[in-house]
Amino acid sequence: MLIEKPIDRESQQKLYVQIYLIIKEKIEKGEWYAGAQIPAEDELCKTYEVSKATVRTAISELVVDGYLKRKQGKGTFVNRSEPAFGIAVKTRLTENIFEKGGSVSKEILAKGIKTPPEDVMVYLKNRGDIYYILCKKNVNGEAACTEESFIPVSVCPDLDMEDICRYPLYDHIQESAVKKIHRVIQTIEITEANDNTAAILNVRQRSPALLLHRLLVSSDGSTVAYSRTLGSCTKYKIQTEFERIK
Repeated sequence: MLIEKPIDRESQQKLYVQIYLIIKEKIEKGEWYAGAQIPAEDELCKTYEVSKATVRTAISELVVDGYLKRKQGKGTFVNRSEPAFGIAVKTRLTENIFEKGGSVSKEILAKGIKTPPEDVMVYLKNRGDIYYILCKKNVNGEAACTEESFIPVSVCPDLDMEDICRYPLYDHIQESAVKKIHRVIQTIEITEANDNTAAILNVRQRSPALLLHRLLVSSDGSTVAYSRTLGSCTKYKIQTEFERIK
């Protein structure tokens, strides 16, 4: 594969952004046309001499922006040569919830259709059947936080068929939901671990805990999903980075 713009490792621009721009240019110039399958991740890694994580981040951004589309079991294909209408400025949000160097794993504790508690229904606005996912995130083998997600079935009807441990929920919704995420409203507060959460996190009941609420909203103002993450104050912290990439 011909590289018109090689990776500049001396540039302050991050590697995944450079990969993003290279692929985007190929699509916009018609070198990779709509419907065509792009090279596999391993091939892109070899061509540009970057890690798989770098390639995956760039591809995920191109999927979110509408340039690419993943087909399960088949690969990644060009979706269109222009971004989705309405995207003027893209801001990437990344989170480092745990200390660097920790081995993080995700375990699903419960999933299925569930009637949400009243406080959650305020966010969901009675959107019919609600799909519920309860996960536990471990760091170096120890429980660090729980994560509850509530998604209207009408918004993401095929969520039960997805491997929801493989990619973040945000990515699943952007790729497969009927409505896409336009805005994220995030709230953080100090609370206490209830009986159930305390047992999962192996902490004392009513011990201090950090609670993060995240409301995902579509462009028409309707709720796409609501999630809340609760972690022990001794094991859990958040560092959020906003980076303008284009």
